[in-house]
Amino acid sequence: MNENSCSFQNEKELRDGEVESVSAPPCDKDSSALLAFRGIPISELKNHGILRALTTEANGWEPGAVSTEVLRAQEEWEAVESIQPETGSQARSDQPGQLISFGEALQHFQTVDLSSFKKRIQPTIRRTGLAALRHRLFGPPKLHQGLREERDLVLTIAQCGLDSQDPMHGRVLQTIYKKLTGSRFDCALLGDHWEDLGFQGANPATDLRGAGFLALLHLLYLVMDSKTLLMAQEILRLSRHHIQQFPFCLMSVNITRIAIQALREECLSRECNRRQQVIPVVNSFYAATFLRLAHVWRTQHKTISDSGFVLKDLEMWAKKSPRRLLKTLEIYLAGVSKGQASLLGAQKCSGPQAPPSKDLTFTGVCDLPPPSSKGTWLI
Repeated sequence: MNENSCSFQNEKELRDGEVESVSAPPCDKDSSALLAFRGIPISELKNHGILRALTTEANGWEPGAVSTEVLRAQEEWEAVESIQPETGSQARSDQPGQLISFGEALQHFQTVDLSSFKKRIQPTIRRTGLAALRHRLFGPPKLHQGLREERDLVLTIAQCGLDSQDPMHGRVLQTIYKKLTGSRFDCALLGDHWEDLGFQGANPATDLRGAGFLALLHLLYLVMDSKTLLMAQEILRLSRHHIQQFPFCLMSVNITRIAIQALREECLSRECNRRQQVIPVVNSFYAATFLRLAHVWRTQHKTISDSGFVLKDLEMWAKKSPRRLLKTLEIYLAGVSKGQASLLGAQKCSGPQAPPSKDLTFTGVCDLPPPSSKGTWLI
């Protein structure tokens, strides 16, 4: 008797013994089988005699007749043994598939060398003559000395572009995409799917003019908080209205530009001094301004042809009444917590939604002619 015959006979005897042990007593047949499998690792089930016996009896499986599908399934099953989960220090935080919080992304910029970008910033607007005198007498207070470094960091991030080779930058994009779409899977960093979210092209980097990576950080801030995420999703639905549609992400970039200007013109200094913070105030101002735009856009039935003028009026109003704007956001978020707030009102954008159109002509704040006062539109 050769070696194969011996192993087959031993295996048959073992299988017969195991089957007999499972079949007695008859009344507990199912529970005995479950108990037998419970302590077996999943990677060892394929080698267990009970599983083979049950498979053979149920399907009449013959070793000599194996289809392509069975072979493919067997290869995938074999791979189970080789898969090992990452634990402890082996798990990497920069994996593309892992969501990133606003705090983690901000910490990245607080730790890397940004000296080359910081040289480009102009923290405040230069005023001369009567404009400087009027600002000194009637303008907002100056930012406290201890907060100026935080202000400069915000303006420095606005000078940084999107680097597709930086894992952190990729994670920010992936997080924004997943949160806005509800997808559980990664997407390509370049592709038409970004146009579906309201970028003008397949590469988000081309739409960050005047706002830099700060525009993406603001979107990240919006989607990573449960209350502001609901707001973002409502605005996204409004942006896909069949008549009132607009490019959502591009509009967000323009709101970031307004926030940058308000910071440089010291319109936010009083609130920053009161809270002893800059970044949270700028984030809230951005969200409040976006909320205001959505309200105006819906209630006044604005369309894409109105975008430039809406943004211009919005910037003037936001700079003039930042505290009132922030209070509106507080009321809205309080309502969200109670399940009562909807910036789209009772209609909730009930009209049909249209796919994003590539033929939309969008006018942003940087595309409008500058007003007579110096430096108002420059970033």
